[in-house]
Amino acid sequence: MINYLSFFIIGAAIGSFLNVISLRYKPGKKLFSEDVIAGRSHCPHCRKILKWYELVPVFSFIIQKGKCRHCKHKLSWQYPLIETLSGLIFIFIPISLGVPIFAPQSIIWILIFFIFILISLIDFRHYIIPDQLNFSLAILGLFLISIKEKTRTFGMFEGSFLGHYSGLFGLRDNIWINHFFAALLGMIFFGLIIILSRGRAMGWGDFKLVGPLGFIFGWPDILMIVFLSFIIGSVFVAPLLIKGVKKMKDVVPFGPFLIIASSLTFFFGYQIINSYFSLFGV
Repeated sequence: MINYLSFFIIGAAIGSFLNVISLRYKPGKKLFSEDVIAGRSHCPHCRKILKWYELVPVFSFIIQKGKCRHCKHKLSWQYPLIETLSGLIFIFIPISLGVPIFAPQSIIWILIFFIFILISLIDFRHYIIPDQLNFSLAILGLFLISIKEKTRTFGMFEGSFLGHYSGLFGLRDNIWINHFFAALLGMIFFGLIIILSRGRAMGWGDFKLVGPLGFIFGWPDILMIVFLSFIIGSVFVAPLLIKGVKKMKDVVPFGPFLIIASSLTFFFGYQIINSYFSLFGV
């Protein structure tokens, strides 16, 4: 229990840093430039420099009742939500993988999910996915492939979050071919959507994101991610269209949908595909 609490605190602290980056980032700037990561934290409303006890993840927000101590202006719920989510990532990813938290595979996946958070926050605010984040995901994906190959945790029925169902889709002989094929297939599919819609249905940031996701998850997991992302996007956008909040020509960030779909595949991929095949008695 103490270890879990320690991991949660570490994760929440990192989540606080992710909040800072996402809120300070401006399109056109380098993601980790001095303008973004340097400087002391301050209230976004009254600009008052915050003391250390006003920056304790989650706890400070609760004690201050979600308001700035100085100007009493309400603070965004993004702060405690991202801090809590980051803390939970530190706990549940190692549990889900069934490996120690300091195992290479666990550390890489934790980093991947932290990048997932940044991508979602920035894309939601600015309708852009920084190339630095997509590139970082691609590098981490290559590391994961190398680890799987070295530990021999890839085969006909292993190395996929879809469990033994992955064997039905083929390409399980060579891990490099499998993951490169997944990246290529995802990019071709998204590229065609962008070209055919002339950029109205999707942006090139999403095209650049689905490639690294293919490196990370491989085939056929990327198929589930793409499929789920469109379902999630439809569920999210349809009510907005019905209420008139959004119009068909309005831009909607698709990156967060890909991230949610990737997260669902990581934690519940087998359960989802098992439920699907169960409908047909398979």
